[in-house]
Amino acid sequence: MPHELSDIFHTLEVRGFIHQCTDPDGLRKTLAEGVRSAYIGFDATADSLHVGHLQGLMLMRWLQRAGHRPILLVGGATTRIGDPSFRDASRPMLDEATIAANIRGISSTFARYLDVSEGPHGAIVVNNADWLDGLGYLEFLGRVGRHFSVNRLLSFDAVRARLEHSLSFQEFGYTLLQAFDFTELAERHDCTLQIGGADQWANIINGVELSRRQGGRQLYGLTMPLLVTADGRKMGKSAGGAVWLNPDRLAPFDFWQFWRNVDDRDVARFLALFTELPMDEVRRLGSLQGAELNEAKILLASEVTRLAHGEAAAKAAARTATGVFGGGESDEGLATLCIELGRVRDGVTLAELAVQGGLTSSRSSARRLAVGGGLRLNGEQVGEADITLPVEGREWRLSVGRKQHLRIVVSS
Repeated sequence: MPHELSDIFHTLEVRGFIHQCTDPDGLRKTLAEGVRSAYIGFDATADSLHVGHLQGLMLMRWLQRAGHRPILLVGGATTRIGDPSFRDASRPMLDEATIAANIRGISSTFARYLDVSEGPHGAIVVNNADWLDGLGYLEFLGRVGRHFSVNRLLSFDAVRARLEHSLSFQEFGYTLLQAFDFTELAERHDCTLQIGGADQWANIINGVELSRRQGGRQLYGLTMPLLVTADGRKMGKSAGGAVWLNPDRLAPFDFWQFWRNVDDRDVARFLALFTELPMDEVRRLGSLQGAELNEAKILLASEVTRLAHGEAAAKAAARTATGVFGGGESDEGLATLCIELGRVRDGVTLAELAVQGGLTSSRSSARRLAVGGGLRLNGEQVGEADITLPVEGREWRLSVGRKQHLRIVVSS
């Protein structure tokens, strides 16, 4: 085992993964004693994970590299309720078909970061609908509800913050369902560690406490820091919306560009969290200045894209960036919009294409960009967004500013 993995708890600390832990000394010891199973949960609220979930996937990747077994829980049952933690309003209710489609979408991401296979170290994917759907209300109250006082649950910040708005009884029970998930995984899969974001602290310690009150084994909880960029934005969001991990939601080039354009102050932290570069190299790269720091950002973008989409996609994105920004012609890896030749002949405007391709939110926004010099077709500024795409030509590149690009392919 590599030296950095011999004390995996220390590795996670140094790389910035650990925010809170229910028993740091105990967890460090148990991880050093043999193979342990750890789980992290994902409610199926969308058909793709985004970069806000990437911290947890990378933490699990490090645990698996150290010889431990990741458990990836998808909330087929809990998605129907929605975690109210630190939210101002209830999540929208999703039907069964949407939840099933979302589970398929997010599950496709797991194998890109983890070895999902048979064996003692292979990651497994579980669905809490397998045990929660068959759990009767009275049985749940007897097995779980009797171990928690309402006064204690109301004392958690995550719940108190929501009481200022409106908290349904259904949502109030979410934390107990998550606690039950933990004890159920401990029984079914010998899972002794739950990992989550900082907002999951109350839910996690309830699971640890439930096991203790039921006379079960010692369980551990660990939370990761809330990911906020240096300029104060929540990680996972960009000007264009969520930075999705699935390529059908966000082109690999746009994913690469997100990392290439991070704030200078975030480079070292993101290299530590989202790549597997040795920490000595992370520190060296993070200390660079000026043009040299830009090279560190390119390395960050390529490493993160390689893990998310593969080596070929990362190289293609880097080549495309060279073409777009260095005067080349490569459109490889750009988001692509296919339109029929008949539509071009009928007259389709650049404003329409910008909206359809996700470059702008409205035609009026595209018009404002054009007036300000921010709209380009094949690298040339266009001063009017309502001009139509020329009939001559079968491939075009429509750009908004320097960071957003759309490849337009005309089919006959």
